[in-house]
Amino acid sequence: MTDAAANAVDGTPAGAAAVTWRSLWLEAAERLGDRDDARRLAQEASGMEGADWILGIDRPAHHRAVAHFDSMVERRVAGEPLQHVLGSWGFRTLDLLCDRRVLIPRPETELVAGLAIEEVRRLLGGVSATELPLVVVDLGTGSGAIALSLLAELPLEAVVVWATDASPEALDVAAANAAGLGRPAAGLRLRRGHWFSALPGELAGQVAVVVANPPYVTTAEVLDRSVLDWEPHGALFAGPDGLDDLRVILAEAPRWLRPGGVVVVEHGAAQGPAVRALATAAGLVDIETVADLAGHDRALVSRRP
Repeated sequence: MTDAAANAVDGTPAGAAAVTWRSLWLEAAERLGDRDDARRLAQEASGMEGADWILGIDRPAHHRAVAHFDSMVERRVAGEPLQHVLGSWGFRTLDLLCDRRVLIPRPETELVAGLAIEEVRRLLGGVSATELPLVVVDLGTGSGAIALSLLAELPLEAVVVWATDASPEALDVAAANAAGLGRPAAGLRLRRGHWFSALPGELAGQVAVVVANPPYVTTAEVLDRSVLDWEPHGALFAGPDGLDDLRVILAEAPRWLRPGGVVVVEHGAAQGPAVRALATAAGLVDIETVADLAGHDRALVSRRP
């Protein structure tokens, strides 16, 4: 318990001497060495954010909320990622359940989701209503971030998204996130299996867009403990060169894509040339590497002729 927390009383503020959310925030910020993390935790515990946080920051804190705040601070001090402590994390327009069963949604993957959405929109402009819905496949869906972004941001009933993952735990998280999406989630099809093997055979040659954020970390790479200790290794590592899973996805994609269909994959910053070579070897065309906000090669977009 923080020193300030002792001044909070269960159920009611502790009068003039009661601890405020400002003092709790600043005390936690000093302990964590991060004002932003401390603020996010205080906002979660207090139930205030945005204008409410600004207006309520000097209000007395209640004992139960302070106990919750203290618990979260202790977890963060122990090294647990902020996203796990909060229990959810923003991804494009979504707020996603996030725990150690899946990768933490990252800005680089928001880029990949955006590229896939752009490609679907382009394809929608060239088809008739009788050809809808388009079939989209999200391989290795994890939390469902990409698949659910597609459904949330594209016209209702314009696409059916088949989201696959080899991990049943990951699919549980994706299903929980889908439950919070509402009506658009009716277009989601969750399937367990390794990459394309999870899909029904009748989809071969029918898929408009394949998108994936596969493992691409080399087995020799040293990751930060906050990643290595808390995120699933099966979603991170992909052999000595980090390309084991990208080889499979790009080699098999043409069989599943319809003519003119698109594949979008995330990859490591140093893997652009190697991934382009894999796409070329698979017979894909119009191959493009897209950089992330930091200027690093991050995604490949290519098409079946």
